[in-house]
Amino acid sequence: MKPAIHPAYGPVVFRDRAASYAFLTRSTMTSDKTIDWEDGNTYPVVDVEISNVSHPFYTGTARVLDTAGRVERFERRYGRHGAN
Repeated sequence: MKPAIHPAYGPVVFRDRAASYAFLTRSTMTSDKTIDWEDGNTYPVVDVEISNVSHPFYTGTARVLDTAGRVERFERRYGRHGAN
């Protein structure tokens, strides 16, 4: 790798404001805001709108579409063309 062209890679706290959840990971993102973490160190914090804790797909609250009803409605509306 070429020196001095890559961003700094270090520990960052990502905080999901919707779920009041935060996790420490490594990233190239930076922030002027900081947070005192559980281990006693201070890390930059990046606020995110959604994470795996608040996203409907991961929490199991996602809506399931009624695909059978859609197929039946399509067939009623347009008929079964080409059916014998």
